[in-house]
Amino acid sequence: MASRALDTIDITPPFTTADAAAMQIRFAGVAAADMLRELLTGELAGRIASVSSYGAESAVLLHMVAQIDKDIPVIFTNTQKMFGETLAYRDELSERLGLTDLRVFRPDPRLLAMKDATGMRWSYDPDGCCEMRKVEPLRRALAPFDAWISGRKGFQAGTRTALPRFEEDEGRLKINPLADWSKTQLDGYFEEHDLPRHPLEAQGYLSIGCAPCTSKVKPGEDPRAGRWRGWDKVECGIHVSALPGDDPVF
Repeated sequence: MASRALDTIDITPPFTTADAAAMQIRFAGVAAADMLRELLTGELAGRIASVSSYGAESAVLLHMVAQIDKDIPVIFTNTQKMFGETLAYRDELSERLGLTDLRVFRPDPRLLAMKDATGMRWSYDPDGCCEMRKVEPLRRALAPFDAWISGRKGFQAGTRTALPRFEEDEGRLKINPLADWSKTQLDGYFEEHDLPRHPLEAQGYLSIGCAPCTSKVKPGEDPRAGRWRGWDKVECGIHVSALPGDDPVF
């Protein structure tokens, strides 16, 4: 009697740190738009999503993606603490760019009921608030994908100065196409393509997150200085663990 072949489950992650390093070498010196076009129409087609906060500079990356494929899934985590202006900008920009697959993820209401029934956790435990309202929903949103696109830029804060274009993140490939872009380049792209600005940017909000934890940036400060002002916190928890030398938040 022939022996029965056993079913096996492949638990190998889609991407490793070595894969990210190889990508970094492969696309060294390649323009961001050209790099994205090659990946989105090639080996990552159907396997990747773009994650956007619809913040002050989000229009640049979203425009690049839309120029390649308007059907690329775009993930937005609505923490339920967002500025109304951000939600309106999200809808306006998505419509203008012709994005067809905007996926909005919210916090688990059962988790909020257990751990943030008053909605005030941000005021005494911002890390815990971000974990429930942003990190956990994004994990759910990214479950079907092997890779994702982030809009981080190296100039935004001191913690991002050595930001690579490619990182391994929980077994996925995380791509930062604008990692080496300057504020001048971003502003030039906005002007060249006549992209709308986030309405709060003109008021001094240079990095825009949740309303309770976002303040105006003072002259000479990092663009992200207005986030979690007064706390020893510079990231929401989505990105921190991927940066060399940083301790994981979750």
